[in-house]
Amino acid sequence: MTGTALWLAVIGMGVATYALRISFIALLARMELPRVFNEALGLVPAAVLAALVFPAFFRAGGTIDASLANEHLLAGALATVVAWRTRNVLLTMGVGMAALVALRAMGQAF
Repeated sequence: MTGTALWLAVIGMGVATYALRISFIALLARMELPRVFNEALGLVPAAVLAALVFPAFFRAGGTIDASLANEHLLAGALATVVAWRTRNVLLTMGVGMAALVALRAMGQAF
């Protein structure tokens, strides 16, 4: 594939993606959606975050690991508790990262 063909493919896919997304925005802007649908849309960010984060907890080494030896799972569980109790994003991220570093250091020490 030549450089020109590659750039045309990238630009074409960008235009197609933009057109698809803007079509839904334009369509839904003219419609009154049911309250249930609007409430369901409010849950999409949490669902996407869970879909991205949970596999990282359980498949840290490439295989499914739900044991207490999985540092990612333990650090994620601690971060989940901190998020639930404090609702502070920066504190949650800091505690999660610090727990992962500490658990890895403890694992290397033994």
